[in-house]
Amino acid sequence: MTINERIYRYAVDTAAAHEIKDVRIGLGYTAVMIENGRTGLAATPKTHLHQGCTVFTGMLPLIDKNAEQLLALVNSNDPIETAVGLATANALINTPNADLDTGDVLTKIQVTSSDRVAMVGHFAPLVKPIRDAGAELNIFEQIATPDRGMRPSSEIPQKLPGCTICLLTATSIINKSFDDLIGHTRNCREVILLGASTPLIPEIFADTPITGLSGVIVTRPEELLHIVSAGGGMRRFKGVIEKVNRPVTQGDSASLKNEI
Repeated sequence: MTINERIYRYAVDTAAAHEIKDVRIGLGYTAVMIENGRTGLAATPKTHLHQGCTVFTGMLPLIDKNAEQLLALVNSNDPIETAVGLATANALINTPNADLDTGDVLTKIQVTSSDRVAMVGHFAPLVKPIRDAGAELNIFEQIATPDRGMRPSSEIPQKLPGCTICLLTATSIINKSFDDLIGHTRNCREVILLGASTPLIPEIFADTPITGLSGVIVTRPEELLHIVSAGGGMRRFKGVIEKVNRPVTQGDSASLKNEI
């Protein structure tokens, strides 16, 4: 079972009880609000888009539909549709929880000078603290050749197995690279799924090397929708989201384990 299928199976029963109130497909992020105001985010993919002025070719209108209809898009082969599906899942499941810790993800793991850190996706605010700790840092992006300290993702199969920590972008769920990437992290002591697209449910990551989730809870949804529509991203989200972390342990997911 792929990670996208796991997300759908986990959230589908909850989705059936909710309707879609609003959808914004912004230049940086996609946001979905359900009828009770809860709102989820996912990154808007910027590659492999349709040519022309219509980048979303799926069902319209998106509002006033049952949330299960949009959640099903998480399994779509179209990256924009997948982002809508993941944002719907996050609206349903990323809610305040006693198991969530606030704060910087690097305060939840210990990075030392003996670590080799792989950053799959460029999280600029984390670069300096990692390097200040003396750790070796490899940043992988979807580029053809090395550029400004970043390495092409084609090098991941060779370099990632030698790393001790992996910070993995949750956009890997949207571009369907998660299931391949996670296989290269078996030697890491910490594997953190990171970013606003992260579904904060440990059960989804049963029997994977993921040890922690670092995502967001939307606290001021109406304001966030306006920011997303205006092309804003994480730098504009201050005050309308809360960054949160949640550990993943192997005992988290008996309900899904037999279906994988």
